[in-house]
Amino acid sequence: MYYDFFGFREPPFSIAPDPRYLYLSERHKEALAHLMYGVQGQGGFIVITGEVGTGKTTVSRCFIENAPAHADIALILNPRLSARELLSSICDELEIAHPAGATIKQMVDLINKDLLKAHAAGRHKVLMIDEAQNLSADVLEQLRLLTNLETAEKKLLQIVLLGQPELQQILSLPKLRQLNQRVTARYHLDAINRDELPAYLSYRLGVAGMRGDVFAPAAVRKLYRLSNGIPRLINLISDRALLGAYAEGEHEVSPAHIRQAAKEVGGSKNIGPGPTRMTGKPDLPGILLVAASLLLAIVSTYWVYKQWSGPDVISEVDAAPAQLVGTVQREDPPEIQLAPKDEIEPYPIPVFRFSDQAVSLSEAFRGLFGIWGLAYNAQESPIACEFARSSGLDCLERQGSRRSLAYLDRPAMLMLQDDSGNRGYVVLRHIQGDVAEIVMHEGSAEVSFASIEPFWFGEYRVLWQLPDYVTFRTDARDVAGEEMWIGVRMMELAETYGESPADVARIKRMTAQQQVRWYQSLKGLTVDGIAGAMTVIQINSDLNADVPRLMIKEPEGKG
Repeated sequence: MYYDFFGFREPPFSIAPDPRYLYLSERHKEALAHLMYGVQGQGGFIVITGEVGTGKTTVSRCFIENAPAHADIALILNPRLSARELLSSICDELEIAHPAGATIKQMVDLINKDLLKAHAAGRHKVLMIDEAQNLSADVLEQLRLLTNLETAEKKLLQIVLLGQPELQQILSLPKLRQLNQRVTARYHLDAINRDELPAYLSYRLGVAGMRGDVFAPAAVRKLYRLSNGIPRLINLISDRALLGAYAEGEHEVSPAHIRQAAKEVGGSKNIGPGPTRMTGKPDLPGILLVAASLLLAIVSTYWVYKQWSGPDVISEVDAAPAQLVGTVQREDPPEIQLAPKDEIEPYPIPVFRFSDQAVSLSEAFRGLFGIWGLAYNAQESPIACEFARSSGLDCLERQGSRRSLAYLDRPAMLMLQDDSGNRGYVVLRHIQGDVAEIVMHEGSAEVSFASIEPFWFGEYRVLWQLPDYVTFRTDARDVAGEEMWIGVRMMELAETYGESPADVARIKRMTAQQQVRWYQSLKGLTVDGIAGAMTVIQINSDLNADVPRLMIKEPEGKG
């Protein structure tokens, strides 16, 4: 869509919490400083609050990636749990083995034992809980009791609570006064101010690969008035405004584009919350904001997919996602097989059960790495993607659909959420028709992919094989190695896709960058001449690299 039109490598205003796009305003710097300082302290609680969309989750992801080397971080994304369920989740995140029916006392004893072991090894355990305003008073009290274990110098468990302003009201309850007294650092994250907005926009545009101004000064002023400086709203409106400018063939976003985008996002009036109000009344604008954000996020999933997959990748409308199999090449007829109704398998496919089969983030990474033949330990390597790069792989996080998964054709980790807001993950090893093989702690299971989709809103991660010239933890670009790697593979691809001997010879005479642009155009990818993740994945797929694949074609005679 508009990414090529404006010269972006990737969407500059995605609402995913990508730490690369974290613009450190003065407020965000202070919030991050509170986290870094608190973890270096003597344990207890750290409380970070902020309105919806102010960047709390992104700050926490940035903190996780830059945490001290001696800190082991456990992240809880689903706080709507009972005390027993929360303790079980903490054990899972800390990789503490515990019986399925363990009592609260048994799990507390196991956690305390693990904390003492970590302290003896010079490690510091940190528990981070997002959306902590959803914790009940009883669960918060149970968390306080976990911090009772201490040495003469420090408490052995640090707990970070991230939540909306209501969290401060909850902590001020008389029955939680003991917990409130154990808060060693607290910070309220406000929206960015008017003067910071131009720098915020320039920063995100720069990370996406563009240098220069796209937003007219008047458009920036209008954007601030309509968003009240809330980063998530800024991103939603900016993304829609860029799409509007692209539709009109304009290379500059005008106030009219911002105004129309704001209407489509959430109405013509200011849609960002005003100053924080510590009251007990329901925040109706905030509720409407969440609904609008969710709606736009679902709709924008389609546009994000179209951006990187291109219009020519799959020509069929995804009206029956359960019937899509195989990968599709631009030059060949689409490998889409439609199973007639009278050939449907006679046995029912098991339905996915969120409560029983969704797993934690660390379990999901363990399963995904296992498919690639790697043993992943979250305690030893808390940053999973750093572990991947040290093993010759890398992570790719995207928003998309089943067609996106089929196009990438790599085992994938899907982020799920049920109707109550509980989050979990599922790892797809294979998909064949509507049968999805999922990886679980005790093995694998087959379920209907269609039964997973109601819990999946498009976010997924895959691992992909890094080219040989990429060296872990080095900033130096191996230009010679890159050109050699590309040249060798383009020789093969030219033989496959060249239309004639003369065309094959022409492709082989191109520079490495020209060859990459030729291949990207052929595959419907963003044509930028850069051998990025999407390009390398497709090259490896076309050349049948020895990597795990997601899609299994239907047996012969099935369509």
